[in-house]
Amino acid sequence: MKKKNAKFVKYLNSFLLLLFFVFATIYIFEKTGYYEYELHKQTVLTNEAIKQFEEDVQAGKNVRIEDYLDSKTKNYNNSISNIGYNISTYLGDTTRSIIRGTFEALGNWIDA
Repeated sequence: MKKKNAKFVKYLNSFLLLLFFVFATIYIFEKTGYYEYELHKQTVLTNEAIKQFEEDVQAGKNVRIEDYLDSKTKNYNNSISNIGYNISTYLGDTTRSIIRGTFEALGNWIDA
């Protein structure tokens, strides 16, 4: 029994340590201004697009607003989201097959 408790405590400590590192990382990003810097970069890109638009209008070029706007759709595909999607699909398929099998077994049991 003590070995089970020791194993549980070991896993719990590892999990808490992982949570602490995640918290520390997020806290450091927040305190160093990483998020504000990313917002600033977007603002600079927008200002550059406005300047380019104004220059093109003054030059008499054929102007389309779509050429100066960033895409409104965001691409969230990365390795972590793909792993999450694959796990979700696997769990959904497994759950579906378990439920289907359970009802088939109950149906066979009732028919017998």
